[in-house]
Amino acid sequence: MTDISPVAASSPSSGTSLYESAPTRAPKQTLDTSSMMDLLVTQLQNQDPSSPMDTNSMISQTTQLAEMQQLTSMGSDSTASLALQMRDNAANLVGKSVTYINADGSTGSGVVKGVTYTSTGDPTVTVNGSPIDIASISGVAPASATTAS
Repeated sequence: MTDISPVAASSPSSGTSLYESAPTRAPKQTLDTSSMMDLLVTQLQNQDPSSPMDTNSMISQTTQLAEMQQLTSMGSDSTASLALQMRDNAANLVGKSVTYINADGSTGSGVVKGVTYTSTGDPTVTVNGSPIDIASISGVAPASATTAS
């Protein structure tokens, strides 16, 4: 008697299983406004007509949706405010003596001659002709307090 082997699902070109190459879907970790609204609409569509949704529950969910929209807006406003504050602080460094940490870990110092902004809006100061990331600055003093090196 002849054995009949099961047929394996495989890709003709690679020989690997079709099931192994299927991409996995990462679950969404956040509930945005659209998702919350979809959830509320689905809940209303699928409610039992003999016992409709409680009015207090509906008001509570609508209030939560409004709160979430306001928190999202506040987060965006805070990010924009921080970016403007960073730009302002960098501009205020012009003419002041700064000490900073180089990429190799050594320290440097000099007078800030100018400020430039990256394509993302992050400020970079010019010290001794070199661009220095504002996050690398470890100290600030009036320009007359130290000499530029």
